[in-house]
Amino acid sequence: MQSNNPVLARYEKKPGEAGFAFDEGRTAYASASGATPVATAPVGAPPADTNAEFQAITAAGGVRLTINDVIVKTMMMFVIVVVFAILGWNLVDAAPIIILPALIVATVLGFVNALKKRVSPPLMILYAVFEGVFLGAISNIFDQYAQSSDYNGIVLQAVVATMTTFAVMLTLYLTGVVKVTKKFQSILMVAAVSYLVLGLASFIASMFGVGGGWGFYGVGMMGMLICVFGVLIAAFFLMLDFEAIKQGIALGAPERESWRMAFGLLVTLVWIYLEFLRLIAIFSRN
Repeated sequence: MQSNNPVLARYEKKPGEAGFAFDEGRTAYASASGATPVATAPVGAPPADTNAEFQAITAAGGVRLTINDVIVKTMMMFVIVVVFAILGWNLVDAAPIIILPALIVATVLGFVNALKKRVSPPLMILYAVFEGVFLGAISNIFDQYAQSSDYNGIVLQAVVATMTTFAVMLTLYLTGVVKVTKKFQSILMVAAVSYLVLGLASFIASMFGVGGGWGFYGVGMMGMLICVFGVLIAAFFLMLDFEAIKQGIALGAPERESWRMAFGLLVTLVWIYLEFLRLIAIFSRN
């Protein structure tokens, strides 16, 4: 199948070829079993052997990507984020300055991991650490803001809303209600870029006191609609993550790509959480 994901494109199989991940897996399997590695079939030759024993190899002893690999890596990074979010929550009152360096480092590491050709698990774990500190700190600040308006439980509501959104989007994807096509991706990317431009304009407006310091997000009903628009865009980006995972498994991508896919899911979930946090905070003010 053709991959729409540029990261996965290099793992695609051409007619008559086994594919990079398949050959890598065969070599690893042969080495582990003591067998002689089988040479890759030339272009036009019959497909290479795909015996059940080799197909059963997973991250525990092989190199081919499986859904279990993605789930395990995602859970690992999620736990790291939660642990360091607790740390950030408790530190921000005594040292509010931590939120800025945590945001800068997490952003830089995010771009590095997204653009880096070869997956680096240590860098992704480091991203989860700083992202966790930032999320904990910003969540505490939003919580205090909401409590000043006699509104409690904003963080828990944002977490529940994020998890619910994930479950709903996964259901829509698995049932085929929403299909990820090139047109879908194009429309979503245009919407995302438009939202980014709107966000930058809102940030500049907030420095002039527009929306009570919230920028366009704090301007009555229009602000609420912009917040909802942001939540929807972030939610639909989960579809791209699900599609990348599906294509990666189908194309026989190496197991190490599970880190990249876990990273993509984490980034999108963080985005959704922050959008909900802002939406609920503005709602609490009104």
